[in-house]
Amino acid sequence: MIRINKYLSLCGVTSRRGAEALIAEGRVTVNDVTLEKVGTIINEDTDIVKVDGVVVTPVSEKIYILLNKPRHVMTTLHDPFKRRTILHLLKDLRHRVYPVGRLDYETEGVLILTNDGDLAYRLAHPRYQIQKIYEAIVKGQFQRIASEKIARGIKLEDGAIGKAVVRILEYGKHNTRIRLILTEGRKREVRQLCKAVGHPVKNLVRVEFAGITAKGVGKGKWRHLTEREVELLKSQVELI
Repeated sequence: MIRINKYLSLCGVTSRRGAEALIAEGRVTVNDVTLEKVGTIINEDTDIVKVDGVVVTPVSEKIYILLNKPRHVMTTLHDPFKRRTILHLLKDLRHRVYPVGRLDYETEGVLILTNDGDLAYRLAHPRYQIQKIYEAIVKGQFQRIASEKIARGIKLEDGAIGKAVVRILEYGKHNTRIRLILTEGRKREVRQLCKAVGHPVKNLVRVEFAGITAKGVGKGKWRHLTEREVELLKSQVELI
């Protein structure tokens, strides 16, 4: 017998503390019944635990993956609407891994996946201010005043204040290519920030996450992180 939050941690889904959020969001089921209590005790030998509709089991080996996510792919392991998910891109991987944060359906680029629940939880936590770098093509002629507004902060749909450091890279006839550096990753934050200053995003790519890029990895392809890259990630969240 084991507490559900410890079990989810052993499965590499998240940390024990992160399990509380998953349960609160209604994403965890035991024997196909949505779980409501964090302190629930389960029988790991007979109970079937699922997260987002996918069965989870304890891991024997920690895996760290970089995926160059293409557009029109869901950053989930299961989609009720049968859209293509990142699981379709990881068919050759024997181990189940989970995404660190999300990239929305239209966004492509660097996505880290792992079954190291403690690391994943910390990388996604705003406390650690993990740097994420995006390149976007936005409508119109993006000006310095718009960069200043985004740097000062803009209220997002969830009531939080979103900020980014913006650099103008290139002007086109009707569009501008910009680079944005963020240290938080709220839902559709880049798109919300750009829209708020009058420059909706036409194309968005995350080019770097915590110092790791997708250089040399084609769209829809993945590779294992090197030991040095894993150490880099751990060092940024006080796990080394």
